Amino acid sequence: MEGESGDGAGASVALTKWKNDFSRAFQYYLDRSTPHPVGRWLGTLGVALIYLLRVYLIQGFYIVTYGLGIYLLNLLIGFLSPIADPEVEGLDGASLPTRGSDEFKPFIRRLPEFKFWYSITKALSIAFVMTFFSVFDVPVFWPILMFYWVVLFFLTMKRQIRHMIKYKYIPLNLGKQKYTGKKTTASSSSKD
Repeated sequence: MEGESGDGAGASVALTKWKNDFSRAFQYYLDRSTPHPVGRWLGTLGVALIYLLRVYLIQGFYIVTYGLGIYLLNLLIGFLSPIADPEVEGLDGASLPTRGSDEFKPFIRRLPEFKFWYSITKALSIAFVMTFFSVFDVPVFWPILMFYWVVLFFLTMKRQIRHMIKYKYIPLNLGKQKYTGKKTTASSSSKD
């Protein structure tokens, strides 16, 4: 009897050690992937293509795909939104510069790029695993789900674009800004 409880405790310790080792290794590789956004996104694109190919070949799991699409749309809105929303906080655009003389405040996302990528990859992986369980294959007429999702996407993006225009911000940064030096004006060059 003592041996059985000792084996159970030993197995529990071994499982905890394995879990900690796996978690540490996973975090190590996750940290190593941080400075490589192109590679990360190409990997996620590969996972998405594999998921879509599986759904296409088995002709099912449309409700899982619809739920995944809604979740990805929610993540996209978080990625495109500023951390300090002037509409919600009643700042009337005070947190974002609207004129050249205003103080420069960089655009800070509500959902940073790395967390955006990680959440998308995790959601795609979970949806892929769900396709192996028939309980999630609810029979639905997929064109209606597609229509609902497209309408939801356009309405949501229309609202988000109006918000961007109203508060004058662009959520995409196309590379690091570089200092170009002092610009000379026409009046200062004519004095020389």
